[in-house]
Amino acid sequence: MLGLELSFIWAGIIAFAVLVYIILDGFDLGIGLLFPLTTDEEERSVMMNSVSPVWDGNETWLVLGGGGLFAVFPLAYSIVMPALYMPIILMLLGLVFRGVAFEYRWRTDRWKPLWDMAFFGGSLMASFCQGIALGALVQGIEIENRAYAGGWWDWLTPFSVLCGVAVVIGYAMLGATWLNLKLEGRIQRHMRSLAWPAAIGTVICMGLVSLWTPFLDGVYFERWFAWPTAAFSAIVPVLVIAAIAGLFFGLQRQQEVRPFLCAQALFVLGFVGIGVSFYPYIIPPSLTIVDAAAPDESLRFALVGTVVLVPMILIYTGYAYWVFRGKIDPSEGYH
Repeated sequence: MLGLELSFIWAGIIAFAVLVYIILDGFDLGIGLLFPLTTDEEERSVMMNSVSPVWDGNETWLVLGGGGLFAVFPLAYSIVMPALYMPIILMLLGLVFRGVAFEYRWRTDRWKPLWDMAFFGGSLMASFCQGIALGALVQGIEIENRAYAGGWWDWLTPFSVLCGVAVVIGYAMLGATWLNLKLEGRIQRHMRSLAWPAAIGTVICMGLVSLWTPFLDGVYFERWFAWPTAAFSAIVPVLVIAAIAGLFFGLQRQQEVRPFLCAQALFVLGFVGIGVSFYPYIIPPSLTIVDAAAPDESLRFALVGTVVLVPMILIYTGYAYWVFRGKIDPSEGYH
């Protein structure tokens, strides 16, 4: 019983780390996706300034999620990596190029357009590959004798491509609503105008993915449409509709906080929806959380450090956002 409890506690910790990464680094990546739509250097500089104090801390949660999967669900890690090797490697390369661009675009005028393209290209590659990996995981990974039994290109399907496009558009929406929150004047108005098509595109993509997912596997269909689980699953679409209404009403009324929070809520609810579909599997359709977990001793040992580490990261993250709260002045920084 203890092992059962520990495995689900760890699944919750890893899911929490991934979710925090999505809601924090999502708008961070979204800013890079909006770079080609900017009008001048002042706009691009103030966009990067809005996340420059926190962007590297946001990616801490990706390390925690990936490291936690390796430490406490080694069987799942050994299956996911060969199945998604290409999109994961491309995602990491995108994050590297993007991180380098953060540092180098301020140090040159001649090569600044190159680093701007690296910032956009890295953000696009990382976002698209995250969606591709998610779609490939949702559609299922072929497992035989506790090992990956699929092909090299199994991750590349119409459904995974749709998920990749959905994540790209969704991150752009998060970036635009974040900049609407942090900026003022003409740049804020420009970002608010970009938030509209990104939000509409996100809602359309979420609808398509949601309609497609139940037909990928009979378990998904039963979870969402069979009684009595459908009574609980129906709560998620209702909350999604409420978040969509809040997002569009907030943008229409030129509000700042509500559109950003409602955009984040869409991602949180989408994540919850995936959890509803997956449970109790860690890799659908055949590997459960309990089957993939490491021995109880390893789970207990890792948990001791994690209960200390996670609150420290949360405190640091919260403090960083508190220190750099408020609007950004293009000439002075935060005020």
